Amino acid sequence: MTSADGATPSVAPSEGALSNRILLGLLLGALCGIAANLFLVPRVPEAVEAANRWVFVPVGQIFLRMLFMVVIPLVFSSLALGVASLGDLKRLGRIGARTMSFFVLVTACSVGIGLVLVNTMRPGEGLPQETREKLLETYRGEAASRIVTAEKAEFGPSLLVNIIPKNPVEAAVKGDMLGVIFFALLFGIGVTKLAPEKNALWMKLLEGLADVTVVIIGLALKIAPFGVFGLIFSVTSRFGFDILRQLLLFVVTVLLGLSILVFGVYPLLLKFLAKVNPWAFLRKVRPVMITAFSTSSSNATLPTTIEVSERDLGVPPQIAGFVLPLGATMNMNGTALFEGISCVFLAQVFGVHLSLGQQLFVILLAVLTAIGTAGVPGGSIPLLVLVLTSVGVPAEGIAVIIGVDRLLDMARTVPNVVGDATCAVYVAKKEGFTLKI
Repeated sequence: MTSADGATPSVAPSEGALSNRILLGLLLGALCGIAANLFLVPRVPEAVEAANRWVFVPVGQIFLRMLFMVVIPLVFSSLALGVASLGDLKRLGRIGARTMSFFVLVTACSVGIGLVLVNTMRPGEGLPQETREKLLETYRGEAASRIVTAEKAEFGPSLLVNIIPKNPVEAAVKGDMLGVIFFALLFGIGVTKLAPEKNALWMKLLEGLADVTVVIIGLALKIAPFGVFGLIFSVTSRFGFDILRQLLLFVVTVLLGLSILVFGVYPLLLKFLAKVNPWAFLRKVRPVMITAFSTSSSNATLPTTIEVSERDLGVPPQIAGFVLPLGATMNMNGTALFEGISCVFLAQVFGVHLSLGQQLFVILLAVLTAIGTAGVPGGSIPLLVLVLTSVGVPAEGIAVIIGVDRLLDMARTVPNVVGDATCAVYVAKKEGFTLKI
């Protein structure tokens, strides 16, 4: 994000060293958490739980909350500033069309990859009935709460209507990202229509707000290695590795699909559509991947995604400010792939045959629900319930996969945010900008 005097505030004094420290925190947190799970939980489970409750979870949540705290002002300032900087509404329309076309096409492609993998590997057919019953019983309560959340979710025409907030301040308070985005788009368009002197005033105010958020993000990133350690330790120390063993083929299917997205589909798009070096891109977005995996949240990763895209990839602020906030809310490629695989997997588990037409319907629903998925940890599960029930799979079946969802949630957030950066690079190149890759 560029300030009024043309300088780019830095989130961290040494981004390479910070990235390495965060990665170290992630690895140490995973190793210590696994060790605690294997050796301490069987002997002193109360001590491990107390450590999580009083130390590791609070440290991780402080880091997450500091990131979430600036998401609303960051989205508003960067998106409004991006729209206002474009100036020409025809150009805005062209960039918007390219962005949304990329989101929809790549998300549909992601679901397609997932369906091919799950129909080829068929992980649900080998799950023993006693394992299924045990998982259903263990996670029945949590599954019930997710089903209730899904029943409250609005889908169809009401979802489109509710994108327009009655009160933008209320939308911001509730974390209604689509409402905030809509208001920010209109606000940016409004700024372009002002007289030059008023336009300059609002541009400076938006730039100042964006710069303040960068400073706050910099403060949050100072504790990032400790926060990441706490987040990963709390997950791995509580994780049911026996459940991972029972659902191993399902987990492998999902992780394989996500890997194909990140290391196959995105590099091909970058090479042939954007004409850039995909491996240089992947190397430079490593901090984005680490943050996404650690936080399991596209929204919490958004500050890092914007900073890395502008500073390291060379995406101009007006493109990054427009594409990336939209992507953090609407471009959920990894989530769509996960939903497609999970739906067919659970159909296989419960013996529900899905025809080709029904699987194509799954693609459509997964794309639409992925766009409406909250960019927060676990945000896809309630909407997965809608996809399941639409094709005749029991909604309570999500209890089968809830035990491994935390791990898969961390993993699927990575292609979500890398897809956002890929789209920003693509749009920037199509608009004629020179990048750093």
